[in-house]
Amino acid sequence: QVQLVESGGGLVQAGGSLRLSCAASGRTFARNAMGWFRQAPGKERKFVAAISWDSITTNYAELVKGRFTISRDDAKNTVYLRMDSLKPEDAAVYYCAGATRRAYTTRVSEYDYWGQGTQVTVSS
Repeated sequence: QVQLVESGGGLVQAGGSLRLSCAASGRTFARNAMGWFRQAPGKERKFVAAISWDSITTNYAELVKGRFTISRDDAKNTVYLRMDSLKPEDAAVYYCAGATRRAYTTRVSEYDYWGQGTQVTVSS
């Protein structure tokens, strides 16, 4: 059974930082693209960041570009999202996702595996 388990969420003040982790089990994602999405209450799930299987290519939503960094450690089968200069509007449940493709994608529909999410709250 494939599982993605996020951790690292929590409450942080505006301007602060968090690092989210997503540990995969049940299969290796070393040859697959990985991504992060977020969903605020009452809103649709939106793309945040993605990374190709070889870490050469990354992509970020405009709202987080320059503040968030996605990375991966295939030896640990784990993907990370470093979030700096957090803003209240970054508050959401953050989801890790794994694709069966190698190139990154920003589309929810092109990810096959999802974690349960981790809550990020940013106080002003």
